[in-house]
Amino acid sequence: MVLEKLGSALKNTLQKIAKSIFVDEKLINELVKDIQRALLQADVNVQLVFDLTKKIKERALEEKAASALTKKEHLINIVYEELVSFLGSEGHKIELNKKPFKILLVGLFGSGKTTTAGKLAKFFTKRGHKVALVGLDIHRPAAMEQIKQVAERANVPVFMDTSIKDPLRIWKKFEPEYRKFDAIIIDTAGRDALSKELIEEIESINNEVKADENLLVISADIGQAAQKQAEQFHKSCHITGVIASKMDGTAKAGGVLSACAATQAPIKFIGVGEKTEDLETFSPKGFVSRLLGMGDLEALLEKAKEAVTEEEAQDMGKKFLKGDFNLIDLYEQMAAMKKMGPLSKIAEMIPGFGQLHMPKETLDVQEEKLEKWRYIMNSCTKEELEDPDIISAQRIERIARGSGMDSKDVRELLKQYRQSKKMVKVLKGSGGDMNKIMKKFQGKLKF
Repeated sequence: MVLEKLGSALKNTLQKIAKSIFVDEKLINELVKDIQRALLQADVNVQLVFDLTKKIKERALEEKAASALTKKEHLINIVYEELVSFLGSEGHKIELNKKPFKILLVGLFGSGKTTTAGKLAKFFTKRGHKVALVGLDIHRPAAMEQIKQVAERANVPVFMDTSIKDPLRIWKKFEPEYRKFDAIIIDTAGRDALSKELIEEIESINNEVKADENLLVISADIGQAAQKQAEQFHKSCHITGVIASKMDGTAKAGGVLSACAATQAPIKFIGVGEKTEDLETFSPKGFVSRLLGMGDLEALLEKAKEAVTEEEAQDMGKKFLKGDFNLIDLYEQMAAMKKMGPLSKIAEMIPGFGQLHMPKETLDVQEEKLEKWRYIMNSCTKEELEDPDIISAQRIERIARGSGMDSKDVRELLKQYRQSKKMVKVLKGSGGDMNKIMKKFQGKLKF
């Protein structure tokens, strides 16, 4: 999960609010300290942390809850709103409003620029745009070969020339071709550290290219150094936004988030995996909601567009929470989710699913056994799929023979089905404050 430790810490803080009897100054002070500790451990800048928590405390002590909210809900609402504000409030999507729309990628060596170029190309081609890459990194020996491979994976053309050692000449050589495309994504050289030569080269490229977007690619694992890097690039290259790469790893990533807050350069995309498809538009509301375990319906629907209809994607979350799904529903959801990506990533986007505290290992096991379970379900009768409770030991043996699987595999699928259903029913019927608060609060979120 993106920023897993920070998300766990923030969810624990909300649990503390839910379990408390009163909302008083003592609780608010404990809440502020917990949030400070969580953000500092995630490498967020100290001053920014204190500024953020000061706002939370002031609002919590001074504002009165709206009539539709309890004091606990109001406090959670304040935490949510201030975290969203810290990350830029509204998302900043890139609209390809001219042809060709030019996107220039800059950043230090090892930040993931070339890989990100391929991900961006895939992102826009999936939305019906004609995209090409341009390779202008003449310094790194393997750069041209890498961008060629990246372009092949994204299934887009790439303009490059290994015989030319001047990035401006490479750019000018292919200029007549650019008009054929909706978007041109330009990969530039990086350095081990910011240097005068690097800045001068990027500025000369930018002056020639006149890009519509100058995007700084920052790796999530560089910590506090991200702020200085972002400020310097912003000053020298006039960046219009940031792409945070490697957000799927164990990196704290708070440095990237605070760098963007300090420079006012919004995060526009986040890289959440190694595959070409693993790039998401950054929505502060959805991102914070996911961190707090409330899901991210907007991101879920975006992932689902090519796999299921919008109604089916929304229904996915509803059926899990209601606990009334049968094996047919489970089969359809598994098939759809497999198209959308790893189950562990999709599950965190389903509203309310984060509150189940389902171990990541459980979801990983499901990923591995999905194909096996599909064969088992194909050997079940319609009656068995609609009402799995009728599946007896004799039926298990028949299903196992028909699917070519072991009877223990069939039992494992039934066990998984019953555990999932039981877990959701426990959540639904627990009557716990956290469940009620999240359910009410979630209905108020505008994704």
